[in-house]
Amino acid sequence: MTDTATSPQTATTAAAVSVRGVSKVFASKARDVTALDGIDLTVAAGEFVSLIGPSGCGKSTLLRLIADLDTASAGTIEVFGKPANRARRDQDYGIAFQQAGLLPWRTVAANIALPLEIHGVGAAERQARVAELADLVGLSDFADRHPDQLSGGMQQRVAIARALAERPRLLLMDEPFGALDEMTRERMQAELSRIAAETGAAVVFVTHSIPEAVFLSDRVVVMSPRPGRITTVIETGFGTDVARDDTLRETPAFFAVVTAVREALHGTPATGPRGTEER
Repeated sequence: MTDTATSPQTATTAAAVSVRGVSKVFASKARDVTALDGIDLTVAAGEFVSLIGPSGCGKSTLLRLIADLDTASAGTIEVFGKPANRARRDQDYGIAFQQAGLLPWRTVAANIALPLEIHGVGAAERQARVAELADLVGLSDFADRHPDQLSGGMQQRVAIARALAERPRLLLMDEPFGALDEMTRERMQAELSRIAAETGAAVVFVTHSIPEAVFLSDRVVVMSPRPGRITTVIETGFGTDVARDDTLRETPAFFAVVTAVREALHGTPATGPRGTEER
């Protein structure tokens, strides 16, 4: 049986995420609900993988299990070869949600610095790291502003910078651009692609948007309605030599992958060099 959620990159690169036989059942007095069933997924170091599927398919649940914010009912999860709870304690990943979750009484710089303060990083090192991150996300001129003085897209950039503060090798992102208007969302996608490339972090990204998943990802993991299972994995084939900018969105290759993902979501599994149907 082929592990259809495993990238060829993993043969030579240590896995950022390894999920094996994972299921999640939520118990209740009325009836148990199986959110995930038999999930196998490998994400290589430096790889960008999006999870997409209908509402309620368990995308966010899977992300929470990887982040050790919840516990699997069956199976194993490792992050860089460690159990998920150890990876959380070691700060091996950063996490960002749909809401930026900034502290309104703190400036941009102080919000970015928060994880560093919590972990006792010295003032000089903290200041240098905050300056580096503010520059990375294009907010150096706004370091002394407060969240209510920023646009939604700028707030999300602060949240991404904060998630990167301790140089994690993995970013876990749950629809971080879902609340943004379309133009801002597209600009943020380009920013995230650039940031991921510059930092070398692996990314697991939850989205409902097919074009967003295709634009950002090395691979798009398509999930079934509940109970969530991985049905198809589609390689975008763009690689590191393709600029992730507006020109990509207009190419025939981009439209072809969008079509393949859409067909997989609607139950017509993609085939050929980019799509692999689960067996």
